[in-house]
Amino acid sequence: MGDKNIKNNPMAISQWPEHERPREKLLQRGPASLSDAELLAIFIRTGVPGKTAVDVARGLLARYGGLRELLAAGPEELCEAPGLGEAKYVQLQASLEMGRRFLAEKLKREVTLGSTRETKEFLQAQLRDRMNEVFGVLFLDNRHRVLTFEELFQGTLNGTAVYPREIVKRALRLNAAAVILVHNHPSGVAEPSRADELLTNRLKEALTLVDIQLLDHLVVGDGETVSFSERGLI
Repeated sequence: MGDKNIKNNPMAISQWPEHERPREKLLQRGPASLSDAELLAIFIRTGVPGKTAVDVARGLLARYGGLRELLAAGPEELCEAPGLGEAKYVQLQASLEMGRRFLAEKLKREVTLGSTRETKEFLQAQLRDRMNEVFGVLFLDNRHRVLTFEELFQGTLNGTAVYPREIVKRALRLNAAAVILVHNHPSGVAEPSRADELLTNRLKEALTLVDIQLLDHLVVGDGETVSFSERGLI
């Protein structure tokens, strides 16, 4: 009887040793020191009967297979998940969008776009978890500062129809001097296809005619982004 009560009434996180509490660990050692479950527990804040917030977080991660899969789940699933609900879903989406906008602002504050790593981070955040193929363009000025990023074409699981004329028109309207192309592969494999190479060549020719430089074409996969420039394909 006593063991059953202990199992159904776990020690509250506030009763844990201070160095084991997620919030205190974050304050003392930084967010990178926390596990996925501990980070999620801070977001969830409270547990459910018989489970702490950390227990609930571990259950959610096990149910979805990891943090990325959980964050990519749809509203109906998450709203019904134990410990979440509609309010938490809204907060979660707002947090994710703030993260994306943070990367965008970080990119725009650069005097010149000299870091391929930061460009990859930003574009990965935009496209990595899309279920369909999306083709976007990062428009830059004559000092290679970011003007804006736009998703111009959306397709299916296997491909997207891309129209060079529309890209050129948009670049001219924005008075862009250079562009970086990007599209995702929903399969997760970032390796460029022969069709990707042919399209890049067509776009480079079209942009060159109006004196706009094509700096790179990035292919976003699952945890990997391939750069045409780094491959010597541009």
